[in-house]
This record gives sequence, C-alpha cells and structure tokens, in this order.
Amino acid sequence: MKTLLSILSLSVLLLALSSCKDSANEVLQKKAESDTANYTTVQWLDTLVSIGTINMGEKAQVKFRCKNTGNKPLIITNARPGCGCTVADFTKEPIAPGGEGWVTGAFDSKKIHGGGDIHKTIIVSTNTSNGTEKFLVFTGFVNGAPGDKIVLPKEKK
Repeated sequence: MKTLLSILSLSVLLLALSSCKDSANEVLQKKAESDTANYTTVQWLDTLVSIGTINMGEKAQVKFRCKNTGNKPLIITNARPGCGCTVADFTKEPIAPGGEGWVTGAFDSKKIHGGGDIHKTIIVSTNTSNGTEKFLVFTGFVNGAPGDKIVLPKEKK
C-alpha cells in the first residue's frame, strides 16, 4: 500500500509539474530517478532511426518507442536533444507495466550549415536502475544549401 501511494503521489506530481519551469522538472526527475523502490525496466523498441535524405530547409520527425518490461510504472523524466537543431518530446504520463511510450524528435535542417550526413542524439532519462540515461540516435543525409543544384554520383556499371 505504501508503494502504491508513493507511485500515485509521484504520478500526480509529474502531471502537475509537466508545464512548470525546468527547475521543477529537474526536482521531479531527481526524485523519480532516486526512488529505488520504484525502479522498473524498459525495452527500447527503436534506438536507431533513419530519416533518409531531405533537402536543406526541410524538417523531419522521428519517433522512438519503448515498452515497460518491469512491474512498476515507467516514468520518462526527460528527453534532451544533443543539439539545437532538434526539439524532443516524450510520454508525460507514467507508463503501466506492459505498456508502451514514446520519445519524438523534430529535426530542422535549416539549423545545419551546409549539407551532408547527420548523426543526432536524444538523451532520455527514466526511473530505471540500469543507469537512467539512454541515447537514442537518428541519422540521415541533408542535401546542400537551399537553391544549390545537387549532383548525385553516377552508378558504376
């Protein structure tokens, strides 16, 4: 019963603070990550996603899915992109055992100088015991600057 009350109070706190300042979210993050009695396990169904090839100035969306494989609610406490060209979002509600959640990334190629291969990360924090951070990766290729004529290499015969 005490564990259930602790989970419920943490869940209510998470929902109440989801729109508050970063400092309140940091407090919640530390509480969920340090509450060892309520650690769970997570299986990432997607950890590497390709956006393919896009043109400079275009935007791309990526989605990573996870499954709560433990017996306590899974709480994604934070998702931090590795750079300013990506904005991350994530499931805000606790994910029930057996349930699935997600992390998304909105990539804006306007913030990339030139073109070429991209390799971007989103760092996710959860209430798991296996080192609460997970690095999710998306890759792709950005074709040159807007207006540039892109010349693709010819295939070898």
